[in-house]
Amino acid sequence: MVRTKSKEICGILCLEPHKNKSCAVLKTMLKRFHFFAGILWLMLPILASGQYTDQINSNRPGMSIGAFAVGKNVIQAEAGFAFRKYQHQGYNLSTSQGLLSFLSLRWGFLFETLELTYEGSYMWDVQQNKMAGDPISTARKGFMQNFLGLKFLFFDPFKNPDEVNVYSWKANNSFKIKQLIPAVSLTAGVNYDPLKDNPYPFGDLFNDLYRPIFYQNLRQPLDTEPRMSLRATLATQSHFLGTWVFVTNWNVHRILTDYLEKSYILTLTHTFHPLWSVYIENQGIYSSIYQDTLLRLGAAYLYNNDLQIEATLGSNLKDSPSQWFVNAGISYRLDFHKDFISAAEIQAKEAKKEERALKKSLRKTTKKEKKRARKARRN
Repeated sequence: MVRTKSKEICGILCLEPHKNKSCAVLKTMLKRFHFFAGILWLMLPILASGQYTDQINSNRPGMSIGAFAVGKNVIQAEAGFAFRKYQHQGYNLSTSQGLLSFLSLRWGFLFETLELTYEGSYMWDVQQNKMAGDPISTARKGFMQNFLGLKFLFFDPFKNPDEVNVYSWKANNSFKIKQLIPAVSLTAGVNYDPLKDNPYPFGDLFNDLYRPIFYQNLRQPLDTEPRMSLRATLATQSHFLGTWVFVTNWNVHRILTDYLEKSYILTLTHTFHPLWSVYIENQGIYSSIYQDTLLRLGAAYLYNNDLQIEATLGSNLKDSPSQWFVNAGISYRLDFHKDFISAAEIQAKEAKKEERALKKSLRKTTKKEKKRARKARRN
């Protein structure tokens, strides 16, 4: 495969040998994005439906994102740290280990079904190069992810819940086929890397080991990821038997780069106590430079309606490289959501408005009186 340097063309980084083609593809993608954004804007008032919950709605634990937004006027942060260790069988057991911080910011605005989301992760690691002689240790740091996008829930099977049968517990809690019909959302946005020389292009921790010294003499450049690319995620979410949730994610990542990445995530969560839940997750990643399958297992504790604590253990199923990791995180929301404004609240707002108007009028009157008094003293 021919590796090429990146170059800025048409306002973004394009690949040099195919610059005209890249720009044409970008323009086509932007036109399509504007078209679908226009359709989405027209559909918003029709499709919007209530989905706010009294308890925090977090994408953690796990790497999948749920189909539902946080709700209008809700601001939510999901953050934490992970310790990760990698070992590459194909490079004389060279290793990388370090700390990964992750942060997700979510804001529900305009409608219950719309969310502005940011996802970022930043890594500090030490790579040990064992390709020749004594290991060479290198300390590195950089973004593994830096994504800003919009999520829109365009199908919600739960917006018209079944009526409660007061005479039958079985009728309320038995499994129904329609519970398998999932809610569906689409998240789309932009990956942006502010660092000029990211040591982890395309999420690859062993990028600089792919070319031994004698191969680098051919002046073959290292892989460099464009500063900007696109990402889209189709998410589904099913609830069944009252305590089970099944989430799927279908991702297309690093659109408009040399190495388009496709992946899926399947997450099954079970709430066995009002405050405790456990989950198991499978993720598959496919691109021309990296393929892997990962498994995760973890638990979450609901401290209160606005705060959740979680932890995860995980590993992959290959040795090029092998990896294992442990995560710990927290999710917290600022809840400014209101379904309705009562008559008392309306009256209180009007009273405050009148009070502010009276104070303003009093200040003007006082100012005029002082001005007249100064004129009278001068005369």
